[in-house]
Order: sequence, then C-alpha cells, then structure tokens
Amino acid sequence: MAIRVRRTRGARLSCRTLAVAATAALMSALVPPSGASAQAAESAVRESRPVYSYGDAIRESVWVDTGLDGDGDGRTDRVAVDLVRPREAAATGRKIPVIMDASPYYACCGRGNESQKKTYDAAGNPVQFPLFYDNYFVPRGYAFVAVDLAGTNRSDGCDDVGGRSDVQSAKAVVDWLGGRARGYTTRTGSERAKATTWSTGKVGMIGKSWDGTVANGVAATGVEGLETIVPIGAISSWYDYFHSQGAPLYNANPSWLSEYVNSPDAAARCGAVQDRVTAGTPYSGDWTPAWSERNHVPDARKVKASVFVVHGQQDLNVRANQFGQWWDALAAQGVERKIWLSQTGHVDPFDFRRADWVRTLHRWFDHHLLGYDNGIDREPMADIERAPDRWTTDRVWPPRATEPTTLRPGTGPAPRAGTLGRTPAAPGTTETFTDDPALGETDWAARIDEPTPAQAGFTTRPLARDLRLSGSSTVTVTATPTTATAHLTAVLVDLGPDTIRDYAAAGEGITTLTERSCWGASTAGDSACFKETKARTADVGHTVVSRGWADLGTWADPRKGRPLTPGRAYTITLKLAATDHVVPAGHRLALIVGGTDKDLLDPPSTTPTLTLDLARTSAKLPFVGGAEAFARATAGTVDARSAQAGRPFSGVGPARPGIPVPGEAR
Repeated sequence: MAIRVRRTRGARLSCRTLAVAATAALMSALVPPSGASAQAAESAVRESRPVYSYGDAIRESVWVDTGLDGDGDGRTDRVAVDLVRPREAAATGRKIPVIMDASPYYACCGRGNESQKKTYDAAGNPVQFPLFYDNYFVPRGYAFVAVDLAGTNRSDGCDDVGGRSDVQSAKAVVDWLGGRARGYTTRTGSERAKATTWSTGKVGMIGKSWDGTVANGVAATGVEGLETIVPIGAISSWYDYFHSQGAPLYNANPSWLSEYVNSPDAAARCGAVQDRVTAGTPYSGDWTPAWSERNHVPDARKVKASVFVVHGQQDLNVRANQFGQWWDALAAQGVERKIWLSQTGHVDPFDFRRADWVRTLHRWFDHHLLGYDNGIDREPMADIERAPDRWTTDRVWPPRATEPTTLRPGTGPAPRAGTLGRTPAAPGTTETFTDDPALGETDWAARIDEPTPAQAGFTTRPLARDLRLSGSSTVTVTATPTTATAHLTAVLVDLGPDTIRDYAAAGEGITTLTERSCWGASTAGDSACFKETKARTADVGHTVVSRGWADLGTWADPRKGRPLTPGRAYTITLKLAATDHVVPAGHRLALIVGGTDKDLLDPPSTTPTLTLDLARTSAKLPFVGGAEAFARATAGTVDARSAQAGRPFSGVGPARPGIPVPGEAR
C-alpha cells in the first residue's frame, strides 16, 4: 500500500509548529465563535481542515418517511439513511452541513471502481461507507449521508427507475435534515430521530450515474436546503436513456432495472410496480406521462442549487446528450454552473484525475456548504480533457465566441463519399445507402473514402487550422425510404491519427493499478485507500466526435412514431450529443449518415434503402468563431506535416464497446 503525503506549496514546518497549528485549528472548529467575531472568523477561513476524529465519529441509521406508499402495504414507506458525523461537533453543539449520495446500488452492486458496498456490524450499525466522501470530509466538519432508494437494501417501497419514488426517496431526506420531514430510529418503530440538533440544513448531493440522476431530480423540485449538486455521468431525461427521438436504444424498457436493484423482499412485493413501469414506457418509443415524470429538463427553472457537472464525452452508457440538454436548460435559467468534460466513457473523476478532483470538490463544498470565500466561483467554468491527462480551461462554456454554422453535403468523386462545406448541393442531387445492422459508426468512419453501400459520408478538405466544436449539433436530413420503417444515425468524425483514451476497452479509458493512495482517515472497517489508475490509451485513425439517432417515423411529431410511405420524402432533424473537440490542422471533419448504429441502436423491423436529398440536408455545428473560423480552417494551404496527419486512414478505429448495463459501469 502506498500512502502519499502531499506538502502544500513546498512549505517545511517543524513538528512543534504543526502541532500548534493543528491544536489551534481544532479549537476553532470545536468552539463556534459568536457575533461579529464569528463573521470575521468565517470570512477569513478559506479551507476546512481535518480536525475531527474519523475513528470516533458517530455512525448511525435513521429511517425517513417519504410520505409515499409505493408497495401498497397500507403504510408510508421509510427509506434507510446511514450517516456518519463528527462526535466532537455534536458534543459542542456545533451544527454541520451534509454531503449526501442517494443510490440504489449500495447492496446489489456496489459503488466506485472497486464496487464497494455498505457493511454493518452485528447490531446493524453502519461500518463501511463506499467511496472516499466519508473518510475525507467527516474529519473536515461535514456529515456524510448514504441513502438507500426505496425498494433497495434496507428501505421500504419499490424502486420505480427514476420516477416519483426515486426522487422522493432523497428529497424526503433533504427535508428531514432541514426539520421538515419525519425520521425514526428504526424501520418500523415510533421513536423519532431529529437532525436539526446537529445539521445546518445545508445539503450537497453527489453521485455517479443513477445516483447523480437522483441528484438532478431532487434539484429539479426546488427543495429548500439543497445548496449544490454534483452529477457525474448522470441522466437528465430517462426517455433519452432508453430511446432517441423514437428509436429504441439497448434494453429499451426500464422495468428490468427495478428488478435489478430491488432488495430480495422488495422483489417479492414489487411486481405490480414493475408492470406499471413497463406499461407506461412502451418499446415503441412513443412519449407517455411516465416519461414526463422522469424528465427533469423542463424543471430546470425550479433549480436553486448550484450544479457541478462531470461527464465523459465518450460515455456510451449515459450518453453526452444527457448533460448537454441539462446544461443548456440550467444556463437559460442563470443557474450557477461548473463542468468537467473528460475523454473517458462512464468513469468517475476520482479514477481519471484523482488529486485535482479531490482538491476541486473540497473547495466546491467548502464554498457552497460552509460559505468559504475561496474563489472557486470566480475561476474558469470548464475543464476539458484534450488528450489523455492534458486539460484546458474556459472562462465560460461553451465559449462566448461559439456560433452555430451550417454545413452542407455535396457529391464527391465516388458515390457515398462526398464533400462537406458551406455551398448547398444542386437541387435534385442525391446519395443512397442501405441499412446494415451489422455495421456501426466505427465501421463507417474507417471506410469513409470508399463507396460503401451502408452509409453516406461527407468530408471537408484537410484543415489548414485547428477547428473547435463546442456544444450541441443538429443534422437535418430529407430522406426517402423504400420501406415503412427506418432508423437514422448521424455522426461527426475527426479523420486523422491521434492517441485517445481507449473508451471502447474494459475500464472505458482507465487501467486500474495495484498501488493505492489514501484520501482521508481510515478505520478497521472503512479504508480511505483506493487503487490508483492510469490512462488507457489507443492509437486511432479517426475519432467519433458526436452522435445522434432517430426513428424517421417521428418526422412529424417527435413524441409519436407512425408508419412511413415508401417512396415519399421525409424531413427530420436529429439532435447530436454535446461535445467539445478540436479537429487539428491536417485532419478532416466528416459527417456520416447511416441507418442502424450497431450495438447502440436497435434496427427497424425492415431493411430500408434510403435516398438523401442533399440539397435539403444540412448540419448545424457549434464552431468557436463561427462561420469565419470554418472558412479560415478550410482555406489556404496545408503544410507537409499537417497533410501527412490528414491522410485517409486505412485501418480501423477502436473496437465497438459492449453496452454496459448500469450495474456493470457504476
């Protein structure tokens, strides 16, 4: 085990100096100042310190009444709340804020890269809290709260996969921490447990995947006391997790997830709930009230909490459109925001940028939960990974110079291998391809310059300058099908050699090592030491930048599909996932339009051939610098080195990843 000791700014302090400083810090934390001195003291503090004992911390379980009866047993459901908080703060009457992770995974599957689960002693008291949040933040004057969603682990009720029960499971705990809901010392007893004796009522929610989705949902209720959320690889609309504009993605019904996470006793009583979820979320992809209940984006107007978004741009589990639409909605409401975008798949920042993540998260919570003026709110809004372990920042995101620019496809020297530029194609110009469910985006990109029958590809000339996309794109297609059903895929591709994080491999861009580093304090039952990771890279000849899918049958109404008339032209606009990517000088930018995207999109019931009307097909892309930047990048000469980099690639890109279920990529 490797324990790393970090020295701040290289300062060297004697043992006596350290002891005096630690004693002073401990006294200031244990003895709350009052009046004017309190205000002055708090304004001078810029970082919480590990002055409390983690080993002596209070560990307890509380059951909070959600006010719902999801399992229909005639009594309202109580969710299990395991918490750990500093004993010294409780002894002096000092109230503290809460960091909370509400999850369905604490018993069935585990959390984090090492799939840690909650553990308990013989009396049922919590021993291990997964992840590092408790080890690191409890000594610094926070409580950590781990909530079992309804139907999971030790909670009553049934999980309803992102519905009212999921959200209320966590919202009720926020209310309890603020004195607005009832908590009990046991699952069935009547003895009350109160949080207002120790909690300030200020809560920060954090979590990856499903956990972060719950944080989004609770924030969208506007609940009092929720000061900030940190959603990592999180869903903003469950419909868009299972469907894309009517086209079914893998396992396109959520009811199996309820069965996956429900506790054994919940599984025996929750069949009716699963049936309702199945009935309300049809495989057809039609929008229903159940999907509206699970869509948090329209409720961004209610969000009072600040939001720190973290997402992998190559996340093929919770795809990047999830953060993009949420981010745009929050921006429209003026919500305070921060964002990290990595090159990984579905990976926690603790496992791709550990030291910077812990430091940044620490300062974020100190600012929003303790009120420390540490300057994090004045720092750049966005951190973006440009290459493995190489990051840049932006003051705002997308940058203010970003403007949507319309590009248009044209015919090239060979069929289905056309051009991409600003000039519209002549009326009547067409390209034709036939859906092949055995192929997908990496196959298409690898053969972009060949007249292959399963796609229509369009490329710019090699770029003379770097060209940056930042934000969400759309592709409008006018297509004539030969059958009554058809699915469409649109992808943007950077054509040129590069070294990227290998998001298609196991680990989705990271390799887990045997060496450990420690982040906080440990006990015999809860270690603060976690396996280190490093970037797992791949040398590729092309990089998929963004992707989007649609059922052509939703051309008239994105919420309801209908049969197509063979031989009739239909126009539909596909929404592509948000991205931030720089296409380097010498590379080419490509737009590919195809049918079924293998392993990501289920095929239609027929095998259509589609004819694209190029004069009525276009892409609207968010270029930093707008149309002028595109014109500069595609004009002038390309030097020899850039031209070499931009040559067509004859090999294949990274292998298509297997599609992980949430339990496999937690």
